[in-house]
Amino acid sequence: MKIFNKFLIPKTYKRSSLAIGNFDGIHKGHQRVFKNASEFAKQNKSKFGILTFSPLPVMFFNKKIKNYKLTSDNEKLRLLKKFHVDFVFNVKFNRKFSKMSANNFISNIIYKKINPARIFVSNNFKFGYKRKGNLNLLKKFEKKYNYKLIKISPYKYKKKIVSSTKIRKLLNKGNIDLTNKLLGRTWMVDGHVVRGKKLGRKLGYRTCNVRIKNYILPKAGIYAVKLLIGSKRKLYFGAAYFGSRPTFKGKEIFLEIYIFGINKNLYKKKLRVYFVKFIRTDKKFKNSSELVRQMNKDVILVKKRLKEKIFV
Repeated sequence: MKIFNKFLIPKTYKRSSLAIGNFDGIHKGHQRVFKNASEFAKQNKSKFGILTFSPLPVMFFNKKIKNYKLTSDNEKLRLLKKFHVDFVFNVKFNRKFSKMSANNFISNIIYKKINPARIFVSNNFKFGYKRKGNLNLLKKFEKKYNYKLIKISPYKYKKKIVSSTKIRKLLNKGNIDLTNKLLGRTWMVDGHVVRGKKLGRKLGYRTCNVRIKNYILPKAGIYAVKLLIGSKRKLYFGAAYFGSRPTFKGKEIFLEIYIFGINKNLYKKKLRVYFVKFIRTDKKFKNSSELVRQMNKDVILVKKRLKEKIFV
């Protein structure tokens, strides 16, 4: 898969099937778009490409939004490879780009730079300055710029449209089961182990602390997780706590993981943490002894819930 950060592409990538969108999460609705674009490209012996944006426009326009994304940029690219994508335009969404009109986006970017044969978009796609561009505008310029617009009907689960917004709300509620079903894989976050206050070690549970950067924040509480450490393929099991440690009057939110079978320092190691099951909500305990008793119960419950396979 070729990644372009600038709009300078060889002719072999032109007259392609192009899917356009934020594609945060690469959920089943996005996958439907990719499947259609990929099949057309295969039939016509052309390339299949993605035009996407970084940062997400909503995070660019509202700097106060920090925890929002379902997938990191690297994870998004990793997932796109699974859908037989030939090339990706990872457009830097900056002030200059945000001022581009919808008409100019079609003529200067889509037509002059990429010149696709087909454009695949979801039903609610908006683009251009003040989001004035829509499917009707793309349809209007089909003949002028020599492309065919393909509108993909939304993927529905129990008669409700699946969207990144819906999945964020599910994570806020701790509904990991439905989140994973709508993603078509096990939701994960990645991050590096940072120094903590070593509270877990004092309580008899040596844990790894990971700051979640930009990711949407799941419901505070205990989770059954599986994880990869660094570049190794061995899958480890663990119990994860997400929250601010109210028992110890904590303020900063951490993802804290007790990894079964590991009792060594993993400081600075990168972890990929897959959320399998939500166990219980966060709670403030009277003292550390009460907390430890609950942690012992949590670990037993987590081990029972980790029999399910993960899908990456």
